[in-house]
Amino acid sequence: MQDARSRGRSFAPISGHAALGRFLPARLMASAAVAAAVCTLVACGGSDDDSRAAEQAAVVAQGRQIFRHDTFGDEAQWTDTLRMHEVISAAVDPTTALSVGLKVDAEALPAAVVQGIRNGSVDLRSPATTVALLKLDAVVGLKGTVESVAGRDVLTRLGVTCALCHSTVDNSFAPGIGKRLDGWPNRDLNPGAILALSPAFDATAKAQLNAWGPGKYDPRRNIDGLNKPAVIPPAYGLAGIDSITFTGDGSEPAYWNRYVAVTQMGGLGTFTEPRLGVSITHGNVDLVSSKLAALQAYQLSIAAPPPPAGSFDPAAAARGQQVFAGAGGCAGCHSGALFTDANTTLHPPADSMAEPESPSYAARSATKRYRTPPLRGVWQHAPYFHDGSAATLEQVVATYNARRALGLTAQQAADLVQYLRSL
Repeated sequence: MQDARSRGRSFAPISGHAALGRFLPARLMASAAVAAAVCTLVACGGSDDDSRAAEQAAVVAQGRQIFRHDTFGDEAQWTDTLRMHEVISAAVDPTTALSVGLKVDAEALPAAVVQGIRNGSVDLRSPATTVALLKLDAVVGLKGTVESVAGRDVLTRLGVTCALCHSTVDNSFAPGIGKRLDGWPNRDLNPGAILALSPAFDATAKAQLNAWGPGKYDPRRNIDGLNKPAVIPPAYGLAGIDSITFTGDGSEPAYWNRYVAVTQMGGLGTFTEPRLGVSITHGNVDLVSSKLAALQAYQLSIAAPPPPAGSFDPAAAARGQQVFAGAGGCAGCHSGALFTDANTTLHPPADSMAEPESPSYAARSATKRYRTPPLRGVWQHAPYFHDGSAATLEQVVATYNARRALGLTAQQAADLVQYLRSL
């Protein structure tokens, strides 16, 4: 099959590291430091378990670096094809960037910049400030190469990382600015609106992209030419779960990471899926494969966030647990400690509360089926169902109650919601 770009299909992707030359020395130094630590441990009589733990910690740390900062060479797409560096330089000031859901890592900001934002001396209405933030590597999920041209900082290359869609911030400094929360889906992000800024898309494509809305993205659009986005899923709480996507196409995160890195982000490498008749290669080098193991190790290390204190009624949640296991019938699919049967079962489209839909998201997948989503951290990632059609957990319970004719009373439904909020 031809490269997606040569087929004339538009990209739609998002979720990667920029200046590779700057990244390699840091990695080598980090690896040397880890090696020294391991050697010291062994020399002092450290156990094999200690050594293995240190090695695993090093892999996870490498995976975090990849997740946050690696573009897999996707600048070829975001710069050369989509020309997003031109768009940002000309028209995307920090206020605009925050309005479409981009986030700023407060811990990457020097004290002078922090003070400037607070006292208003940093101009948040100037695209030059966005370029300055990219130079600081402070925009979550974006990697920019900034060069001095005639005494002025110019954004010359731009790429995206996994963190763009699958991280947010805690808003501890200001709305959209704070400490990173890796694995949390960025449901404020409006990928379609961002992509629609590119001059590479025609008016029809831009209209489709602008219709997606915040927190939604279609990872199949540039594959099959259809257009129906799904909500951006969390990348936390995946340890022990084989089928990690809505349709369970792959048995581990590495499958979807490769799919996204190559077919969506435009990273340099190859993705092949015989079930979909897809074989896409970008570039003449592979900047994806060697990073998948560490990236997966980091993702699997990210636990689902516990519910905030005071966010649910413990007594009602205890009653709701009984509804969950009994009258609600929830535990039949949301089973076990992982709250999902995804390791053993994929379900027909009719089991989804979002179906029937057109086009069917499952029909566009490799399995043509849906997995049962795990429920740990479900309080955090509204809206619900793969199409985002339920804005709240109350709406989720009401939908099941009606469509499955469960006959839950108002009290049972309310208690069940409290239990879900407790997970």
